[in-house]
Amino acid sequence: MKTTAVHPHFGVEVHDLDLRDVTADKGYAELRDLFERHCLLLFRGQDFDHASHMAFGELWGPIEVRSKDAVKPPPEMSVMTNRRADGVVAGVNEPDTLWLRANQFWHTDSTFLPVPALANILAAHIVTSSGGETEFVSTRAAWRDMPEALKARARDAVVRHRYAHSRAKLDAELARDPRITMWEDTAWRAVLANPVHGEEALYLASHAFGVVGLPDSEGQALIDELTAFATQDHYVYSHAWQVGDVIVWDERATMHRGRPWPYEEERKLASICISLQESDGLESMRPPVAA
Repeated sequence: MKTTAVHPHFGVEVHDLDLRDVTADKGYAELRDLFERHCLLLFRGQDFDHASHMAFGELWGPIEVRSKDAVKPPPEMSVMTNRRADGVVAGVNEPDTLWLRANQFWHTDSTFLPVPALANILAAHIVTSSGGETEFVSTRAAWRDMPEALKARARDAVVRHRYAHSRAKLDAELARDPRITMWEDTAWRAVLANPVHGEEALYLASHAFGVVGLPDSEGQALIDELTAFATQDHYVYSHAWQVGDVIVWDERATMHRGRPWPYEEERKLASICISLQESDGLESMRPPVAA
């Protein structure tokens, strides 16, 4: 496959590939290899409807279902739009837009779930005249460059995650939404090794609120210091969306955030997260004892 780098530290654009043609026997193995090595894959000019998006996602693993029901509903796509059900574009502080603006903190998807995400597959359908970029950093590259003293503090750390923690940074009412408060706190190792090639990466998110064994203030200070190091400008790839763009990124080795846009304009992207499996390193992410 023909590729070009999108950033010096990580990510490639894959050229001349229609993702609707990719199957388990044709193309997926090559894409998975690129994913493991580069953490982020960009595809331009895709014609992705609901069915093709879901079919491509199923190649990567089980599509995430955010439900605690004993009988889980079938997987659904998350459509991120500021257009309300009545057809009106929501205002900047209306719930539909606040839900999207909460993604403007540096985060990793689904760290607050009992089974977090391997990847996100995000497709652009309606973009605004300016703004609305998604910024990414490679926490693998940041870990390689990190001073040894800071690495030593992070290496054996177990980080606690809570969905409401990140939402409360933007809006207290949003943090009380039942879709957010339904999830119990989780705990994951702060440093993960890729199960294919062994390279390590930080595993952080805006949902992270503490470190096991440290006082609250010290734990948050460590999280903030690690996040600040990993999100320095020279690590950031800022993607300006075009209609037809699809990006797949490794949730185990990146963080990302959305950027503001003209809120009076409609914006629509569609996302599916792929849940981690044991072969993706799930068990190695868990703390050695219950935290």
